[in-house]
Amino acid sequence: MTDVVLPCLDEAAALPWVLSRIPAGYRAIVVDNGSSDGSPEIAARCGATVVPARPRGFGAAAHAGLEAATADVVCFLDADGSLDPAQLPRVVDPVRADDADLVLGRRRPTNRRAWPPHARVANAVLARRLRRTTRAQVHDIGPMRAARRTALQGLDLVDRRFGYPLEIVIKAAQAGWRITEVDVDYAPRAGGGRSKVTGTVRGTVRAVRDMAKVLHE
Repeated sequence: MTDVVLPCLDEAAALPWVLSRIPAGYRAIVVDNGSSDGSPEIAARCGATVVPARPRGFGAAAHAGLEAATADVVCFLDADGSLDPAQLPRVVDPVRADDADLVLGRRRPTNRRAWPPHARVANAVLARRLRRTTRAQVHDIGPMRAARRTALQGLDLVDRRFGYPLEIVIKAAQAGWRITEVDVDYAPRAGGGRSKVTGTVRGTVRAVRDMAKVLHE
């Protein structure tokens, strides 16, 4: 069994499709971060384990999911339908085979609407700074990733905002982990609407600010 942590804030439109695509042998842990659209109830009806997380923040939700996980290997995935859960074995299998300690999904947009230019540029700048800082050959600080649960818990992750994904990579590199990337499809979020992070310049700036803070610590 592999646990899939899905941080969630108002993703009612996307959850049925996302959870229907979870592969056999994977358990979905939907971490609700204060939804007001019925997301927790929908997730439960679709068979997911639902965990509440407070305070509000991406890192708070992701870490609550990690703490709720029990499987040897844990993967993370956005709940908005922009990434296909059916591709989770791409990041999980190298960890299971002991070919890597941390595998990141490098996003490959399926069309122009999937990844707005301002978000793509911000990601590229952060990834370049991360390579300089850690020497890890990382090109995308994307949300699909996998590692062993106890190893992740041993990293002593403290960020509870958008810096959490970056903190994982930094501390993993500092610990000498084998870090690699695999390509995954990146599509527009399910149900329309805009991503809370990449969908607006303001959201992207907020995420970059949180990540930059982690880089400087």
